[in-house]
Amino acid sequence: MHEDLREEIEIPENVDVSVNHEIIVKGPKGEVKRKLQIKVDKEDNKIIIEAKKATKNTKRMIKTTAAHIKNMIKGVTEGYEYLLQVCSVHFPITVSIDKNKLIIKNFLGETKERKADLLPNTTTKIEEDIIKITSPDKEAAGQTAANIEFASKIKNRDRRRFQDGIWIVKKAEEDFR
Repeated sequence: MHEDLREEIEIPENVDVSVNHEIIVKGPKGEVKRKLQIKVDKEDNKIIIEAKKATKNTKRMIKTTAAHIKNMIKGVTEGYEYLLQVCSVHFPITVSIDKNKLIIKNFLGETKERKADLLPNTTTKIEEDIIKITSPDKEAAGQTAANIEFASKIKNRDRRRFQDGIWIVKKAEEDFR
């Protein structure tokens, strides 16, 4: 059962979109780039994704690409923000930023420091025990937050007793459907 599919996405006034082999979305909060797997066109102030005689897999690709483009447009207009909290029960943890790394010192009394990668196109700020990550790119912000949370993972200890770590307390959008 093949059908013709067409997905249209409105481009807001303050957003500039260019389409080649990759899509580049520019807005007041920054710029986001993404390589595309399917053909996308731009007409006037709309982005059009279409396929003739689409199968189930093509339909999935179209819907996924449309969701990514909507996230890109929302990111360059509103931005995405993640909040992480530093929790230390046993030893005081110190956190600092060095170039594109977040350095965690004295985690559970360890002498070796732990490091987490901070992805490009993200801004990371430390305010007391809160780490704030902002970015126009939702995936970069989420991956940076995940890198930090993973760097403070505790191994070979009872999780009920050792609750130290850096935890995500607010995600980009608290909209779970």
